[in-house]
Amino acid sequence: MIVGAGPAGLALGNILRAASVDCLVLEAETRSFVEQRPRAGVIEEWAVRELRRRGLADGLLERAQPHSECEFRFDRQRYRFPYAELTGHHHYVYPQPLLVTDLVREYADVRGGQIRFGVRDVRPHDLDSDRPSVSYTDPDTGERRLVRCDFVAGCDGARGVTRTVLPPGRARIARHDYGVGWLALLAEAPPSSDCVVFGVHPRGFAGHMARSPEVTRYYLQCPPGDDPEDWPHDRVWAELQERLAVADRPRLTEGRLLEKRVLDMHDYVVEPMVFGRLLLAGDAAHLTAPIAAKGMNLALHDAFLLGDALVAYLTEGDTRGLDGYSAACLARVWDYQEFSQWLSEVFHGTSSGDAYRAGTSLARLRRLFTSAAAAAAFAEQYLGKPSG
Repeated sequence: MIVGAGPAGLALGNILRAASVDCLVLEAETRSFVEQRPRAGVIEEWAVRELRRRGLADGLLERAQPHSECEFRFDRQRYRFPYAELTGHHHYVYPQPLLVTDLVREYADVRGGQIRFGVRDVRPHDLDSDRPSVSYTDPDTGERRLVRCDFVAGCDGARGVTRTVLPPGRARIARHDYGVGWLALLAEAPPSSDCVVFGVHPRGFAGHMARSPEVTRYYLQCPPGDDPEDWPHDRVWAELQERLAVADRPRLTEGRLLEKRVLDMHDYVVEPMVFGRLLLAGDAAHLTAPIAAKGMNLALHDAFLLGDALVAYLTEGDTRGLDGYSAACLARVWDYQEFSQWLSEVFHGTSSGDAYRAGTSLARLRRLFTSAAAAAAFAEQYLGKPSG
């Protein structure tokens, strides 16, 4: 049983179906909703290699944009960071809704996987037994259904039901709040740069990420809990123009705002990620603020490890993958968490109101462009660890 049809749940389902393992995916939202839900868009190269190896990357490789550089803007100057030149590797920009659409189609329409959309009141049972079950309300009939299984994979995100059934005293949850918010924006406007842009400004961070030739993702630092309605069109574009302004580039191309959400920047990690026959993956187990664009990549990493471990156990009786699943995932999770925290200080220290933090943040930035060792270390973390 897989609870949740996001990247982790769908990638896991596809791996199981490829090995002829029966599974059922339960999702509270409709298919059209999960295929359109705006989320992340940066996929690391190792993750694309794994998707391709498993026959899950055809749409991505056809339509994704490879990125080889990013750009920092501060002190009204821009500094290109050529991470592909330094490492030989690059990123792909492929919005999560497109990846989810690909994965749903492959799982349900091609591989014949079972999936129920729009289910209600999902409840796992007997997770410490060798025969757990999950009950849910059928959206069409209103009837309660009970399905018995070997394992329950909790892939239903930060607010999902599987987070609510963790056994007291056995789950350790570490949380970190950054004390800032990001206004997440989708603009009906062509990208104003050919790469991801990070604006470090005394008024707050600003980010520019291309999503398609017609749509651009922007971020604006704001107070946590801010009301998106306090950010009308004119105010949004005035702040973006100011925070991303540089001397040798034209003004941003403006357009209609398709989305406005305030994200409070925080992280959490659940340890361990296995509780009896409940196996957590993705945001159900760990949340990484979008500061370093790591969340979807961590979800995919979990799914790859968990899928392979379950296939080995269910087809061969090999327990090694399941025994090491939590530790293997958490090693990468904590590595990415540390990088996100480091990068947050670069992005937000200048606007903190603390002259010391502002000075050290700018020192970190300048070091990237004056030290080959610092540049290489940043590029390695920015691109993500290879799989394996």
